[in-house]
Amino acid sequence: MTILITGGAGYIGSITAAKLIQSGYKVIILDNLEKGHQETLDQIKQVAGDFEFIKVDLRDKEKLELALGEVDFDAVIHFAAYIEVGRSVKEPKEFMENNFGGAKNLIEVIVKKGVKKFLFSSTAAVYGHPEELPIPETAKLKPINPYGESKVRVEKLLEKYADFGKLDSIRLRYFNPAGSLNGLIGEKHEPETHLIPLILKAGKGERDKLYIFGNDYETKDGTPIRDYIHIMDLVEAHIFALKHLEKISGTDVFNVGTGTGYTVKEVFETVKEVTRLDVPYEIVERREGDSKELVADPSKIEAVLGWKAQYNLRDIIQSAWEFEKTQ
Repeated sequence: MTILITGGAGYIGSITAAKLIQSGYKVIILDNLEKGHQETLDQIKQVAGDFEFIKVDLRDKEKLELALGEVDFDAVIHFAAYIEVGRSVKEPKEFMENNFGGAKNLIEVIVKKGVKKFLFSSTAAVYGHPEELPIPETAKLKPINPYGESKVRVEKLLEKYADFGKLDSIRLRYFNPAGSLNGLIGEKHEPETHLIPLILKAGKGERDKLYIFGNDYETKDGTPIRDYIHIMDLVEAHIFALKHLEKISGTDVFNVGTGTGYTVKEVFETVKEVTRLDVPYEIVERREGDSKELVADPSKIEAVLGWKAQYNLRDIIQSAWEFEKTQ
């Protein structure tokens, strides 16, 4: 089976590509290398083996159609997107054009080619300020930032294509992935905005201190709560979903999380326990677009796909630290 992976030079896409190659799939990576890295592509080859690479921007539909007209594949895993929530608030139009516009072009091109299987990288940000916790897939979609809104629009587009029998899809709503593939491939966002790699970088002395955005939330220590998932658990969920996608028609959606939440301060404390690094921080005002608490109800993916998270927060931080030490 041949899989087209968009955004395959990025963090989650690259590790998924490596795991799929190791599992016997043929992989085609499509990336414009705006956020992804050539060295990450080289690392995939060293870790897992060869793959085909296409450099094209999803926003350029004409070039995309030309590029994909020359290759055959059975399914698409779509990762390519801007991910910085704070930037999305400042640049909503750019986010929508890239995340929704790029996905729309991709879907139109592959449907025209006759490809019928699509696995979409969505996000817990679609839930906004959830009314129930942990969050089930049936919760209302009320994003509070343009990043989450861009993902909701793609989900709704996939639902319409499924209604017309044009495309079968699974939407995976991630919570907070972190960690690495055996210390070899990990997070290299520019700029880095994710909490765990930021704490590790500060611990190494690459930053004077970190900022905690708000300590007046209604949580045990006043800081926001998130559900952190090991990147290898997340990648495994994609493989489970891909196999399920082969059997279904229509569309379905699954949360991918552990069901356990940690406050920002608890993450700092766990980093200190694992690495023995003391990371200075300063409390500042809340950041626009942040939710108080995002914790998954993973019962559906556990029941339907048979997938369950295997790693805890300490495992995640240890894995992320193994990668960060090489940077």
